[in-house]
Amino acid sequence: MTRAGLSAERLTLAAAELADQVGIEKVTITALARRFGVKEASLYSHIRNAQDVRVRVALLAMAELADRVAAALAGRAGKDALVAFANAYRDYAHQHPGRYAAMRVDLDPETALSSAGPRHAEMTRAILRGYRLAEPDQTDAVRMMHSTFHGYVSLERAGGFRHHPRPADASWSRTLDALDALLRNWPAG
Repeated sequence: MTRAGLSAERLTLAAAELADQVGIEKVTITALARRFGVKEASLYSHIRNAQDVRVRVALLAMAELADRVAAALAGRAGKDALVAFANAYRDYAHQHPGRYAAMRVDLDPETALSSAGPRHAEMTRAILRGYRLAEPDQTDAVRMMHSTFHGYVSLERAGGFRHHPRPADASWSRTLDALDALLRNWPAG
């Protein structure tokens, strides 16, 4: 018999909160069971294993971020859209570090296609249409943008900019200025 109130959704939300507190790598079945005051066996009627929980947190995080980015992009174009997207991305990573890290969990192709990942890519491509980039340049620009955002946020979260007198926010703004300039002047193939 399963404990009343437990569900895959509740466990996923609890795992996401736990990930933000202690890191996605420390989200275990034992930690979740402890959080709900139940035995580990009680969770297995709702989830398969720790990897299943991590994938669920990754999917939740991708959907949450997609919703934030969509709201930030509403009515914006060009550099304004680029900055709104980037800031929504960065803010989410800072507010939900464990969920953000979970988005790096390796998903099987079917799960990846049914996730919010394609939605992220489409929103990025919508920004790039404002810069008049066609394929294959659009794919290259999508990869560059996501690499830039992820790289900056990862270094920042790891404390990489902490000991420099220039504020990270100032460098972030200049990075977005540089991305905008590059996208407006994309090199010919």
